[in-house]
Amino acid sequence: MALKEGLSVTQTMTVSKTDTAIHHGSGKLEVFATPAMVAFMENTAVACIDPEMEKGTDSVGIQIDTKHSKASKVGALITCTAKLVKVDGKKLSFEIEASDEGGNIGNASHIRYIIDPVKFMSRL
Repeated sequence: MALKEGLSVTQTMTVSKTDTAIHHGSGKLEVFATPAMVAFMENTAVACIDPEMEKGTDSVGIQIDTKHSKASKVGALITCTAKLVKVDGKKLSFEIEASDEGGNIGNASHIRYIIDPVKFMSRL
């Protein structure tokens, strides 16, 4: 496996109305929703490791400890960086940071596990 601690990737997105708290049902305001931020953080972690994953493997998120510390408006540019900080067999630990034009908006610690997708789905 080519996954090594220190891998990182940065992605950007622009907040749209479908990314807002009112759209997600997590609040009543047109601000970047915490569930949308968490999904973007997980997506960034996946993007960090996908190019290095062995053929026939995938990963699943099992834990994310998130702090959403600042609101962002529709139209804001969100930048998210995920860093693979620990590889322990099939367990992958990430530190993730999100920011907008005004600075940090959130942080997370995230754990993913490498899985065989065929075996995984057969157990459901």
